[in-house]
This record gives sequence, structure tokens and C-alpha cells, in this order.
Amino acid sequence: MWKNYFITIVILMGVASLFVSCSQEKMLFFPTTLPADYTFTFDQPFQERFIQVDEKTKLNGLLFKADSSKGLIFYLHGNSGALDSWGDLAKMYVKNNYDFFILDYRGYGKSQGKIESEKQLFSDIQIVYDSLKREYPEEKIVVIGYSIGTGPATHLSSTNKPGMLILLAPYYSMVDLAHQYIKLMPSFMIRYKLRTDEYITKVACPVLIFHGKQDEVIYYGSSLKLQKLFKAGDRLVTLDPQYHNGMNLNPVYQQELARVLEARN
Repeated sequence: MWKNYFITIVILMGVASLFVSCSQEKMLFFPTTLPADYTFTFDQPFQERFIQVDEKTKLNGLLFKADSSKGLIFYLHGNSGALDSWGDLAKMYVKNNYDFFILDYRGYGKSQGKIESEKQLFSDIQIVYDSLKREYPEEKIVVIGYSIGTGPATHLSSTNKPGMLILLAPYYSMVDLAHQYIKLMPSFMIRYKLRTDEYITKVACPVLIFHGKQDEVIYYGSSLKLQKLFKAGDRLVTLDPQYHNGMNLNPVYQQELARVLEARN
């Protein structure tokens, strides 16, 4: 009886692991799509950009301009929605005298294609970043990643030389986060490993992390683990109370962001 029970458990674990492995895009990414002729409306000036990332695919982004720009915020958003809602964040960054660029990943908003691999995601972001480096000195670019965007933001910063990296609710790695939900999930089955822990050790610029102590999606301990990998000058700011959503509206975050951006110039 125990032998049969054990075999059944192993089979169920194998089936569950295979399912998770084959449907990871659906588990990680929840895009909102927008029609190609959708017209964005915001109460501040912006430019709509289309960046060619391969022969068949263009990605959509928005660039909001400050009256007196000190540099650029390059923002990688979370795993749901699209620029019609994420673009509302621009106001709080532009008021700190930074231009603000935000990108929709493949399959989000008006961006073409679909996300198929970690390598593809990183390549897309690098191409878009390169297009903006033609307009802004790299030391004047601040890369910000939120939630799912923190891994790609850290990877981008590890292979480039932005002026600063800011992470909002980062995960230590997607493997580590997956094990918080599925304890026995085999690591080799996770295709999107998103090793923030590895990338952050290669980031040369200052790193600033914000994480809500009550985060119910990406556990706060993720940032405590990343903190152990900090170099001199890197910081973790704990937002308490703060859940996963709404971090950009947290007054402590807004105050600290304004202080940090002001100190950069």
C-alpha cells in the first residue's frame, strides 16, 4: 500500500511539474492587449515610440518629457496590464525633473509578438535600451524595475552602465520564489529562472531596493537575501505597512525617490 501511495505521489508531482514547465508564460505574464489604433490619453506631453526588435516584431513604448530634464527613468513594469494604465506613473517621475520611458513587453498593449523565453525578453529590453542611449548619456539613466520587471532590470544593469538601479519588490530568483509556492518543484523545470541574485553581484552602479513588509506576492525575505549581496553604498528601504500593489503611491517611497533623484545632480 505504501509503495503504491509513493508511486502515485511521484507521478502526480511529475505531471504537475510538467504542466508548470509547459505553461510558464501563462503563469508569469498577464498582458492586456490594445488595438493597433488605440490612442493614449495622458494629461502631460509624451511621445509614442515603436522599436523594432526583430524582423517581425515592434515593441511599443511611451516617453514622457520633463520641462527641465536631468536624465531618464527607464521603467520595466509588472506582469499585468499595459501602457494605458502604467503610463499614469509618469507624473510622479517627471515632476522630479526626469524624462520617463516605459515599455510594453511582447504581447502587452500594442507590442507585437509574444514572450517565448528569458533570452528573448532580455534581448528585447537591451535593444530598446540601446535606442535610448543614443539620446541620453548612460550615466544619466536610472533603471527601475517593479515586480516581474526587477529581474530583467537587474540583468540589464549588470551588462550596461546606467547611473543607478532601483528595484521595487524584487525576487531573489524565480526559482526561489517558485519554491515558496511549490516546495517540491524541481528547479530544472523552471525555464524562467530570472537570477536576480546572480545579476546583482555584477551591477557596478548604486542599487536601491524598496520592498513592502506585508508583500503577499513576492515575499519580503527576498530583499533581505539580496541585501546580503550588496556592495558598499547599496541600500534596502523597508516600506511598512505596504503590500505588493500600490508601491509607487507609497508616500515614503515618493519622498525617498525625490531625495535620491535630487542628490544625483
